[in-house]
Amino acid sequence: MNTTVNLGGIMMKNPVTTASGTFGFGFEYQPYVDLQRLGAITVKGTTPAPRAGNSTPRIAETPAGMLNAIGLQNPGVDRVALEIMPKLAELGVPVIINIAGDTVDDYALVARKLDGVTGVAGLEINISCPNVKKGGIQFGSEPRSAAEVTRAVKAATGLPVIVKLSPNVTDIAAMAEAVAEAGADALSMINTLVGMVIDIDRKKPLLANITGGLSGPAIRPVAVRSVWQVYRAVKLPILGMGGIMNARDALEFILAGATAVAVGTANFVNPRATIEVIEGIEDYMRQNGFDNIDQLVGLAHK
Repeated sequence: MNTTVNLGGIMMKNPVTTASGTFGFGFEYQPYVDLQRLGAITVKGTTPAPRAGNSTPRIAETPAGMLNAIGLQNPGVDRVALEIMPKLAELGVPVIINIAGDTVDDYALVARKLDGVTGVAGLEINISCPNVKKGGIQFGSEPRSAAEVTRAVKAATGLPVIVKLSPNVTDIAAMAEAVAEAGADALSMINTLVGMVIDIDRKKPLLANITGGLSGPAIRPVAVRSVWQVYRAVKLPILGMGGIMNARDALEFILAGATAVAVGTANFVNPRATIEVIEGIEDYMRQNGFDNIDQLVGLAHK
């Protein structure tokens, strides 16, 4: 049985990785997960300088999901490149680093500093960040801005570039087409949906940031629809994510057109979720007579 996939130039021995921001830098899960079984490890968002993140509270449970407003807390690209990556590289598993910034130049700087770092297999661009030079509008909410970031990162690195699309747009297929034309090697989707919770006792928003990103099973139908729609619009590999809790959920994404999948919120409630998804996909292939994972990708369209 062949479960190997090529995600825009990133070779994965199986189609399962972690969703950025839900798995730290991987080491936090080592007591529970054999990291070497993963197809890839996608680490938390990395910025030019260290960030402390948003004020608390910054997590809220919701029906069938959670809201987070962590604020890209991370040690900065220099520490990631010099201190964290040498340890991760020893695992021999492809590492995808999610990158973020306040300006186009920020993204290019982070990409440049990670180019050639041992163990880094690819970059995932978080375009759901506010563009401080354009009044705070998210890079990922407008095709031209998303394309501009994509071109800048591609010019700064020889690594495969995955662009992470936001669902908080009118037409996600148009966004996909824009970044594909700008040179993206693959797409990941979806990022979180914007939401909020109000504490009726305090009569105030529960999150200090007021709004946060909704993730978990509640967003899965939106995510599957997005993958389906984008698979029809562009010919780029897709990393599907959004509410994957088990192998059956993951298979929905693959059948809708995802080459690979990322497990996120599930890691918080079940640290072994990634391994169970890998094993569940293999069981499904055996039981249904598939000998190559490629046979499943986009099969629901046929």
